[in-house]
Amino acid sequence: MPLSPAAPRQHIHTRTVECRGYRRDDGLWDIEGHITDVKTYDFGNHFRGTIAAGTPVHDMWVRLTVDDKLVIHAVDAVTDASPYPICPAAAANFQRLRGLRIYPGFQRQVRTLLGGTEGCTHLVELLVPLATTAYQTVFPLRERQRPQQAPAQKAADKPARKPHLIDTCHAFSSEREVVKHYWPAFYTGK
Repeated sequence: MPLSPAAPRQHIHTRTVECRGYRRDDGLWDIEGHITDVKTYDFGNHFRGTIAAGTPVHDMWVRLTVDDKLVIHAVDAVTDASPYPICPAAAANFQRLRGLRIYPGFQRQVRTLLGGTEGCTHLVELLVPLATTAYQTVFPLRERQRPQQAPAQKAADKPARKPHLIDTCHAFSSEREVVKHYWPAFYTGK
């Protein structure tokens, strides 16, 4: 279902974020993100001269190489276009992410390592959908590859601890049908 009809308006800016997840032949995973910002009009920039409509103001990439537990083994960050010549230099600081695990608290750790003058706002912002893409890439495929338990056994077995997804969003509320289906031992609804 699309959004409701909009009021009359003029298109000014487009930010495009694309993320992709890949399974590598060596067993690791590459999670890649690309962000661009473009204007619909020409404008002047002290450092780049006139930036023509449709030419990226920002054109940036990040690749995280992670293992099955989402521990970051390698980082590649690149700035192909930016408003200032100094911007690409911040990409080197993204090596600080090596060894971190994409898990609850990841964004807080990213802000500590790359916040303020240590990072690039746009590359740091790109890490949010990259983290989600990592989850969406790794965990469903790993789950599909596990031997399936019989439904009766699955319902009877209680995991050692509450799955981290429970109560993280509307669908995963412990009171909802999704939790009742996947984790009946942790279902709290009526």
